[in-house]
Amino acid sequence: MDKKFKIIVFVKQVPDTDDIKWTENNTIQRDGLDSIINPYDLSALQTAVEIKKYRIKNAEIVAVSMGPKQAEEALKQALALGADRAYLLSDRKFSAADTLATAYTLSQFVKSKEPDFDMIICGQQAIDGDTAQTPSSMAEKLSIAQITACKNIEELSKESITAIRETSDSVSKIKAKLPVLITIDATGTYLQPRINDYMRAQDTEIIVLNAEEIGADPAKIGYAGSPTYVKRAYRAVKERNNTVVTAQAAEVLNTEIENVKTSGGENG
Repeated sequence: MDKKFKIIVFVKQVPDTDDIKWTENNTIQRDGLDSIINPYDLSALQTAVEIKKYRIKNAEIVAVSMGPKQAEEALKQALALGADRAYLLSDRKFSAADTLATAYTLSQFVKSKEPDFDMIICGQQAIDGDTAQTPSSMAEKLSIAQITACKNIEELSKESITAIRETSDSVSKIKAKLPVLITIDATGTYLQPRINDYMRAQDTEIIVLNAEEIGADPAKIGYAGSPTYVKRAYRAVKERNNTVVTAQAAEVLNTEIENVKTSGGENG
């Protein structure tokens, strides 16, 4: 029997609100907040589902999240949307992790539990942090190729991938050998679970793992493994200064603009 083409999709549960509060360590206070799957991660999951549906028939999608017990809700949704299996990395030792500690934790999970993966697909960034650092750091720790800011996968086989990478100032076509990590620079999904999908999700066990079970070094996870910290967190105050222009003043301004156009700017 052929080995399944294994795709790992990392999903993050983020607050579904603009009313963010912070802890004494300037991390987000998540207790009591409604949460959703990070929109970029939904696009990553959709990409994995499309690969399984249209490109590689024996693909298997493994959804993974790191967070408290409530993150199981996000994984249940991922299962309903098309993931085949799910893991939750949950341990108080993981809390207050920066991007480096998070990348170490996730890569340690991959090495210890799913080392025979073919692809890792992540959202470009998380809307609660917007750093876009964790996926690239994880790829480095796994010593695999990475293609960030993917807009489209042109070709994919069990040996290689060709993807379109688009940034603010360039568009590139990149080919890489597998295994590979890609990030999807898009948000949202058209996927709509059916009742049978929800039922399957509820019947699928989510495997919960702690730090010891993935062989994580206590000095490299959570607050202890985070060399960066948030010095201050605050809500930006939006200030708008408005100038009221009367109809007479607007008419004078329009006349001056027409004069400049007529003179070709010769008078300044």
